[in-house]
Amino acid sequence: MKLHEYQGKELFSRYGINTGQGQVITSVEELEKIKDSFGNSKIVLKSQVHVGGRGKAGGIKVVEPSKAIETAKSLLGMNLKGLIVKKLLVEKAIDIDKEYYLGIIQDRANKCITIMASAMGGVDIEEVAVTNPEKIIKVSIDPTIGLCDFHVRNIVFGAEFPTDLRNDAMDMLKKLYKLFVENDCTLAEINPLVITKDNKLIAADAKVDMDDNADFRHPEWQEMKEIDETNKLEILAKNSGLSYVELEGDIGCVVNGAGLAMATMDVIKYNGGRPANFLDIGGSSNPQKVVSAMNILMSKPIKAILFNIFGGITRCDDVAKGLLTAFEQLDVKVPVVIRLTGTNEDIAKEMLEKAGYKVGNSMDEAVKEVVALASSKN
Repeated sequence: MKLHEYQGKELFSRYGINTGQGQVITSVEELEKIKDSFGNSKIVLKSQVHVGGRGKAGGIKVVEPSKAIETAKSLLGMNLKGLIVKKLLVEKAIDIDKEYYLGIIQDRANKCITIMASAMGGVDIEEVAVTNPEKIIKVSIDPTIGLCDFHVRNIVFGAEFPTDLRNDAMDMLKKLYKLFVENDCTLAEINPLVITKDNKLIAADAKVDMDDNADFRHPEWQEMKEIDETNKLEILAKNSGLSYVELEGDIGCVVNGAGLAMATMDVIKYNGGRPANFLDIGGSSNPQKVVSAMNILMSKPIKAILFNIFGGITRCDDVAKGLLTAFEQLDVKVPVVIRLTGTNEDIAKEMLEKAGYKVGNSMDEAVKEVVALASSKN
């Protein structure tokens, strides 16, 4: 679960991390009520949508108080990378002297928690990793042991925080780590972490991701979830017993099993295609899952669909029943390539072929066919 910046900063504040002065609004009328509380300082208006590069896309504006209302009108309701801006975080502009980066991630590859810091804040940490990798300080934490004082010192000294602010930086890092662990985070990032001209540390941004697998421990998360165009289908899929992740391609993929899903997407890319999603119907033999999967795919603009099923627990004949039901109930306007092999594949093929649908058993041939169909619609 991804938090909006304002939600991340609310969480930061509960842990004693200074985030400066700001409030979230949903209307110009709300801004009119709070505008004067910022005095004569410039005001920052930040669109609250789950996309990267908000500033470059025009979703963040720094304005004089006299221009705040006019600018808010232009931001609220704007389409920002496919999402409609419904909320703005309104903040008093910070008088910045220096920008740092501070982040904590769940490092699955190394089976640890990794803390990163850099004196080159305010830009993408990925960019720093390419251009100035020596400027990124990394410390790995064994989660069974936790954060120790020497870890904290290595980060703060390594990132070259000013001597008179090292204690404040150490305190902030400890609070951020506590937040990360207690809230089952996969990412907690401050970029930039700024030093103001009056020598204070402020988290000028907040990026927080939480592990959905831990939501049973956090009933409070329900109030933080916001259904928008990005995650609406993921929530619908989850409620239908499916695993769905939206991608940027144009070939819809339906598979059973995460391993087969990853392999299918790899082969599609290898053959020049672009997968539109990760959609796993595996785990049981239920025809309704197939109908739900097709319904989800048809709600997005795609050019072709690939069903790639290796029947085990998920029986091929049940997938076939689901496909036939979906074709009857839904207006499927794109070509569908079907590959079924495994449990009851002969029964499944007979059912589909009697209905006039071609069924293959070669993954490579099915992928090449669906890529060609999608390409022909360009």
